[in-house]
Amino acid sequence: MNFLRYVFKHRHRLHDSQNQQAGSAGSPADQTLPVATNIQANIDLLTTLYKDCSDIVFHQFTVYGTTQAFLIYIEDMSDIELIDQQVLAPLQNAADFNASVGNLAKNISVCHAKELATMEEAVGQISKGNPVMFIDGYEKAISLGVAKWAKRSIEEPVAESVVRGPRLGFTETIGVNTSLLRRSIKSPALKMKLLKIGQYTQTEVVVTYIDGIADMNLVNEVISRLKRIEIDGIIDSAYIEELIGDNAMSPFPQLMSTERPDAVSANLLEGRVGIIIEGSPFVLVAPITLFSLLQSPEDYYQSFWAGSLIRWLRYFFFVIALTVPSAYVAILTYHQEMIPTTLLLSVAKSREEIPFPALVEALLMEITFEALREAGLRLPKQVGAAVSIVGALVIGQAAISAGLVSSPMVMVVAFTGIASFTFPRYTLGIAVRLLRFPLMFLAGFLGLLGLMLGIILIVIHLSTLRSFGVPYLSPLAPLKKNELGDVLIRAPLWTRDKRPHLSNGLYNAYRQVPGLQPKPPQGEDAG
Repeated sequence: MNFLRYVFKHRHRLHDSQNQQAGSAGSPADQTLPVATNIQANIDLLTTLYKDCSDIVFHQFTVYGTTQAFLIYIEDMSDIELIDQQVLAPLQNAADFNASVGNLAKNISVCHAKELATMEEAVGQISKGNPVMFIDGYEKAISLGVAKWAKRSIEEPVAESVVRGPRLGFTETIGVNTSLLRRSIKSPALKMKLLKIGQYTQTEVVVTYIDGIADMNLVNEVISRLKRIEIDGIIDSAYIEELIGDNAMSPFPQLMSTERPDAVSANLLEGRVGIIIEGSPFVLVAPITLFSLLQSPEDYYQSFWAGSLIRWLRYFFFVIALTVPSAYVAILTYHQEMIPTTLLLSVAKSREEIPFPALVEALLMEITFEALREAGLRLPKQVGAAVSIVGALVIGQAAISAGLVSSPMVMVVAFTGIASFTFPRYTLGIAVRLLRFPLMFLAGFLGLLGLMLGIILIVIHLSTLRSFGVPYLSPLAPLKKNELGDVLIRAPLWTRDKRPHLSNGLYNAYRQVPGLQPKPPQGEDAG
């Protein structure tokens, strides 16, 4: 651990009695430094560790006028009033302290008080905002669960709003996020395993799943990948998403990120695994498919007729957002005979004064549209939407008047941009935006042949892509007829009596870890 390396690197600064307790057997990095019974040794060690830390408070006091003790905590991360009333006042007035020193944690009137045997545990509790108390002659430290810091209230997710459905959204506090899932799934089968990732940040990561529904091979694989992460710190869930994905070079997301507790609960009930990260309001869900990224929680909050229609509209707009600019460039450059004569004359009239070929015209408008989109995101909320809309109108009209682009091209780019906003997942929209540009180059140089070549390459990539062992195009490729009811349509809830197969019976080239081999194929998967 990084903490132990630091301690033994600076062991010459510590008190002699502390060094004697640490011992000399084994490798220093493998040892666990115990809490010293000599209070001065603990003070010297913590003073060395927290050198130049102005927000660390050392408070020394005397219990019943005879026994020395001190309290260490981070300023503005602990409840000072609760410390004074429930800890310091009772201990300083305790008449029988020496008799009860062995059961000190039980005699402190704080709900989450526990004993710590090592200094590493003590430093971990201090970093969480929990004060830690050391007492002379006592071989353990006492952690006091009175952490208190500013927390954001639960609000409606901004990027995943729905007309009908829950209005709750995750926050940056991991305890709040786990409680939101507990409110939704009130069963002890909902398991949550805690990990810490990052040598310096020690970010808490919770892997959650439903025991009896989730495939344990999948759960073990997720935990195994998380434990293999070696990094200085985790700031957001995007770090985890990039580090544990099957194919880091793919533009398509291999984990789903969401701010909605209902979306995570629904995926857990289907056998998926959730990953909750401290400091991030986005919870990761694995495994996923391309079709799960095109589904919205609101599909299930309205009639299955409406849900199926809206789902097909998303599929249609997915194809539109990916291929329409490239198809327009290819047809206008190489295949004018495909355009009706009246429409061709109209397009030719609008382009007669345009100095650029269709490819340059499309690239110019697409780059301008992406710039306006990013500007709208970065500007303050009060002016962002107005600037992006007005900017698009003004720049588009000015470009047409100046003879730089034609009116049909502005319409194509605008329609493509609107289509890309229909995706429920922002990460999928980014992938489509990235792939749109190489498709336009292929269409500009090779016509429809280049466009078809690009589409074939994308389909091949999607066919080989996996998310924790699950094919990205599942259940269409490989075909699973019993799961198509939640892909091609939004089937009525009373017809969905089977959960999707996630990793069970599927060969996964990435899961070649001892004890984590997939089970032999069964049923439909055997073919």
